Amino acid sequence: GAAQRTWRILRGDKVAVVAGRDKGLTGTVTKVDRKKGKVVVEGRNLVKKTVKRTEESPGGITTKEAPLHYSNVRLIDPKTGYPVRVAYRFLEDGTKVRVTVGSRASGSVVPRPEVLKVRRSPLPVADGPKDTASQAATRSTFQGFAASALPES
Repeated sequence: GAAQRTWRILRGDKVAVVAGRDKGLTGTVTKVDRKKGKVVVEGRNLVKKTVKRTEESPGGITTKEAPLHYSNVRLIDPKTGYPVRVAYRFLEDGTKVRVTVGSRASGSVVPRPEVLKVRRSPLPVADGPKDTASQAATRSTFQGFAASALPES
C-alpha cells in the first residue's frame, strides 16, 4: 500500500517496537524508506543472511537488520518514556513541531534528531559535466522581435 503522506518518524528517533517478534524493545531509527513505508531500527528485527564468499568478505551467515513497517514502531515520549503517537502542531510563533499525543503522552514537543543536521551525501562543490556554466546562463541572447518576422498588414 501507499506510505503515509507526512512522516512523523525520522532518522535518529528513539522508537519502541509495538508489534512483531521484537515487541516491547526500543532502539534508534537508522534508515527510513518512505516509498515502501518501512524503517530500520538499530539492533532490532535481526535476520540471518547468507553471504557468498568474495575477495573482500569471507562469506557465510551474517546477521543484519531487516526493515519494519512504520505502523509497528512508535516514538518514545521524551518525558514519560512511553511509546506514543505523534502529531504536527504549530507553536504561537508559527514554527511547525512534533508533539506527543495519546493517553500516556505528556504533550511535549519532540525535537528533531541531531543526525538530520548532517547531510548523508555531501552537496557537489564543483560543476559537473551536465551543469550549465554561470556565464552562459546569464548571457543575454534575445535581441528583440525583428520587424521582418511580423506579418505585414
